[in-house]
Amino acid sequence: MKIIYIIFLFTVFSFTISHASVNDFCVADLKAPNTNSGYPCKPDANITSNDFIFHGFVARKFTNYIKLGITPATVTNFPALNGLGISAMAIDFDEGISSPMHTHPDATQLGLVVHGEITAGFLTPTSVYSKVLKSGDLFVIPKGMLHFATNSGKGKAKTYVFYSSENPRTHILDRLLFSNSLPSNLVAQTTFIDLDQVKKLKSVFGGSG
Repeated sequence: MKIIYIIFLFTVFSFTISHASVNDFCVADLKAPNTNSGYPCKPDANITSNDFIFHGFVARKFTNYIKLGITPATVTNFPALNGLGISAMAIDFDEGISSPMHTHPDATQLGLVVHGEITAGFLTPTSVYSKVLKSGDLFVIPKGMLHFATNSGKGKAKTYVFYSSENPRTHILDRLLFSNSLPSNLVAQTTFIDLDQVKKLKSVFGGSG
């Protein structure tokens, strides 16, 4: 029985080892398909110093409904992050602009305000944790928590955000509710939002029904 227990522990542990743990590093081969274990490694002979550098980590303006300037550095555009369990994002907020309510189901988020004033927070079923943040303040959002950030000061604001995943997923609440084909009357019934408002939001987010 003791031998079986040891084998079981070894098997569980082996499944938690990433590419980066097995190797010194594993620069992603983005030409190969992504898998549950991440991208396969580029051959050592093809790796250069440039693979470990990300240039232009400054936010840019997106012409979409969010109206945030965002520059991500994830494994999909920074292959050296493969298997390391970390990524980053630069975010610019114009005055009065907010990020929508969203979650990162597979990543904890650590943010640093580098300019301006940000109000950020997250929600649980029983509590709200929110704070006004100034330049130099760090804030953390636990994994999977519904959260937000807004420029609550004068002028522009900038943050750098870091994630405990090399390719964190983002679920935006509004998109989940209003960019699908679920009938509008059913969305209205289950969210207690007026039907006309649901239809308006579906038109904004490209939903149907």
